Amino acid sequence: MDSEGAREDERECEMSSERGEESQEERGEENMDREGNEEEGVVGEVRDMEEWNGFLLEGKAEKGQEEDLLVEWKPGDPVTPQHVLRLAGYTEHYLCSPEDNIYNISFSRFKIRDLEGGSVILDLKRLCPTEIEDVKEQEAARFIQYHFTPAFLSLREIGATLEFTVGSKAVNRFRLIERHYFRDMLLKTFDFEIGFCIPHSRNTCEHIYSLPDLDPHTIEEMIAHPFQTRSDSFYFANNKLIMHHKAEYSFCKGMEADAE
Repeated sequence: MDSEGAREDERECEMSSERGEESQEERGEENMDREGNEEEGVVGEVRDMEEWNGFLLEGKAEKGQEEDLLVEWKPGDPVTPQHVLRLAGYTEHYLCSPEDNIYNISFSRFKIRDLEGGSVILDLKRLCPTEIEDVKEQEAARFIQYHFTPAFLSLREIGATLEFTVGSKAVNRFRLIERHYFRDMLLKTFDFEIGFCIPHSRNTCEHIYSLPDLDPHTIEEMIAHPFQTRSDSFYFANNKLIMHHKAEYSFCKGMEADAE
């Protein structure tokens, strides 16, 4: 009898331990479900806030990862940062139209200063009309010629201040990529992340340019051949090209006297 009672006690203990393990597993599953629901709630709140702001983030890849994606571009495809960073040279035509500026971004001031000496080299101001109806005026605003002295080529760093206004739509992931060339030679690429701009805002940012080290022969050629130094400026929003500006540069001697 005693042995049979002991065996029954052992069976009861085993059954109790099994029930305890099952209850612990059930509690663990409930906690995992609760945590999963909480995470879904947080993601839902972020998504709702993004929709409320009027835009959705298109992917979460970092800029460096985006450039690693090799995508063959075909005419008619959207122009992306990856495409312009792989261009073989200065573009012959504009890669977008003025109508692609759906955010109504308008530049009102562009200032260049020498970071070492502190002197202002250039300060361009223009009015910001609320609506531009003349297409020719829009085309003219996309091209400019700069007249600098040869001393500009000896500068090491400059600061370029850009002032601009934004229309009724928020601008997300605003980015500027500049490609500078002398003839067919790429001098340097500059890539600036401007970021998010709220609607109906006036914005100011300064970009720091570390100018390329040029050999004496290239400098002489750039001085002797004005406007053969050129640049493409590509402006993106959400990785889509919305503006394309072009510029030509002259570094002739005696420009200071001509300016006076």
